[in-house]
Amino acid sequence: MRVLGVDPGLTRCGLGVVDGGLGRSVSCVAVDVVRTPVDAALPRRLLQVSEAVDAWLDTHTPDVVAIERVFSQHNVRTVMGTAQVSGVVAVCAARRNLPVAFHTPSEVKAAVTGSGRADKAQVTTMVTRLLRLAKAPSPADAADALALAICHLWREPMRARLAEAEAKAAELARTHRARLAEAAARRRDDRTGTGLTS
Repeated sequence: MRVLGVDPGLTRCGLGVVDGGLGRSVSCVAVDVVRTPVDAALPRRLLQVSEAVDAWLDTHTPDVVAIERVFSQHNVRTVMGTAQVSGVVAVCAARRNLPVAFHTPSEVKAAVTGSGRADKAQVTTMVTRLLRLAKAPSPADAADALALAICHLWREPMRARLAEAEAKAAELARTHRARLAEAAARRRDDRTGTGLTS
């Protein structure tokens, strides 16, 4: 599976493509950061991000796009910009009928470092090690994008198995309830004599 990881941001948007192999093996295909000028109009900045993401989707043809889920921060302007970029990236993927997955920062940190409280330096170090990169991705947005892709590759199979198990359990529960209802109906018929033949 090939995943495009996106660390959304209006000033810097990290993009990283990672291929997943057998087991937990992962390899870096490409990584970069899209920058937009802070003095440009918002629509122009969002368009610039959109064009860059479109180009990456066309060039690298990922199977899925993994985006960092926006969470509450103290800086409302930063949250708004991050959310807007997330929406733009999701639309780019939707135009190509690509699935989009959202992962929280703590999920990503836990998947890559083993701790949901890891700092950016720890994430960068682990990403560099896991992908066997000659040097650490820079800035941190680039490493975060790769970490998102790795997180999705490692967590999605488990999530899919869990969803499959939940679906099977729900089906078994429906079957069990139907059998119980059928048995109760037979008991009622036996008590009233409607189940007897003349």
